[in-house]
Amino acid sequence: MKQYLDLLKEIKENWIWKDDRTGTGVRGVFGMQAKYNLDDGFPLVTTKKTFMRIIIVELIWLLRWETNIKYLVDRNCHIWDEWPFQNYIDSNWLSEQFPKYSDAWMEEKSIFIEKIASLPSDDAFVVKWWDLWPVYGHQWRNFNSEWVDQIKNIIDQIKNNPTSRRIIVSAWNPAQLDKMLLPPCHAFFQFNVDTTNNRLNLQLYQRSADMFLWVPFNIASYSTLLIMIAKITWLTPWTFTHTLWDAHIYNNHVDQVNEQLLREPFPLPELKIHTDIQTLEDIENLEWADFEVVGYQSHGVIRAPVAV
Repeated sequence: MKQYLDLLKEIKENWIWKDDRTGTGVRGVFGMQAKYNLDDGFPLVTTKKTFMRIIIVELIWLLRWETNIKYLVDRNCHIWDEWPFQNYIDSNWLSEQFPKYSDAWMEEKSIFIEKIASLPSDDAFVVKWWDLWPVYGHQWRNFNSEWVDQIKNIIDQIKNNPTSRRIIVSAWNPAQLDKMLLPPCHAFFQFNVDTTNNRLNLQLYQRSADMFLWVPFNIASYSTLLIMIAKITWLTPWTFTHTLWDAHIYNNHVDQVNEQLLREPFPLPELKIHTDIQTLEDIENLEWADFEVVGYQSHGVIRAPVAV
């Protein structure tokens, strides 16, 4: 994962400081890119422990056109908890009682997560307060709420029009941004078919990149997506290109980044899918148990707060 570490180093050397929406402040660089050849191994960060189970669960959630975090909570995946919880706090005028990131806020969040885990998916409380609204998966599979299934469309194009330069999925929909709890950070992605060598490439265009917390997840998630789409289109997954527009390190992540950069990376692992997948529907029905990360060795966890 030298490419990812090189990006962190470049930001440290050339950063520009600015305020941000969360009030935390960031140090960033505008316009960066890294390429990961999957022939060299699966690009899972090794300089800190990166939890592949969480990445897979979230990716399948997106591909299933899910927007409610109930699916994630039921599978012990909690990377989206803060946004619907904070929306509940703000919408019910509880911000003074539960100041963001305070001990009281953390305790109340835990109570609400336990509550959502105990309720059925169609419970009115779950439906109202734990939905992110028309975010990623909704735009992927039902763009603008007009039944445009972009994932099915790109699969059809890869199979039947592989030389197209329009094999694109957009999560960025200006018409519905104000309805989303969080506008998409990974905004759109494009597939390219190497028809000479029967290989499939993928490029992600990411408008906002939290380099320490979320970019390792994004790299692994879209590399997994490349592998899955290649499997059902009978191609070999090849290169994942990651284009980052606003790449930044939060001010409260600087020490963690410094610690990570002192660590030597381990060899890359291999990702295996043990279930035979031939269609998009097969992908939608996958669970974490269908995957195996072979040979993953990493340094320990480095914890850092999420900015909401």
